[in-house]
Amino acid sequence: MKVRLNKHISSSGVTSRRKADDLILQGRVEVNDEIVKKLGFLVDAEADIIRVDGTELKRTAKEYYMLYKPAGFITAVTDDRNRKTVVELIKTKGRIFPVGRLDYDTTGLLFLTNDGDFANLLMHPSSKIQRTYEVKLDKEIFENNVQRLLEGVVVDKKKRKFASVELSPKNPRRVTVTCYEGINHFVKKMFKAIGFRVIKLKRTAFGHLTLEIMNPGDYRKLEKHEVNKFYSLKK
Repeated sequence: MKVRLNKHISSSGVTSRRKADDLILQGRVEVNDEIVKKLGFLVDAEADIIRVDGTELKRTAKEYYMLYKPAGFITAVTDDRNRKTVVELIKTKGRIFPVGRLDYDTTGLLFLTNDGDFANLLMHPSSKIQRTYEVKLDKEIFENNVQRLLEGVVVDKKKRKFASVELSPKNPRRVTVTCYEGINHFVKKMFKAIGFRVIKLKRTAFGHLTLEIMNPGDYRKLEKHEVNKFYSLKK
């Protein structure tokens, strides 16, 4: 059975389907020794010889991990500045990559996988999968600030809002927020828009999964039913 070239690339664990399109357009993909630059190109994954940057793709078992990302690691597979990457924390021979991004000093729940379709599901705006963050701010936050965040503020030229904002009863500079947005630095940009700076940020939940009793640097494989539930969460 033939499948789209970008889907086969993502299924092979190279990258997400969207980024696979970029590789194709850049002329970095060969099918049977011929460079293919056509999006939507169909291949027989069992019969055709497909290479990305000269390396032949092979089907591998799909792997899914959730990691409690510690501070001091970048969300990438490699780094040209020799900083530590999140991939180094997981012991596997698979070519996994992080899903989305947490900043260098941001901690919390991060998924890694070699399944491009799964990564695309989690990150695509249409999926609207909820994320929860614990936030420490540079100054005290009040109810009127909360109302602005719930009603919406302009971030990246678009009005955006949190799904919920919960103030800490013990610390007026701490707050827990939930959102459906996956754009870079979303939480930090939201607070910046109303005059606050985020001092510390931790993602405690993504969809139906939480950090539970994990410690920074801990990871585990996802169960099949946990992966499947993300598809059922898509709105």
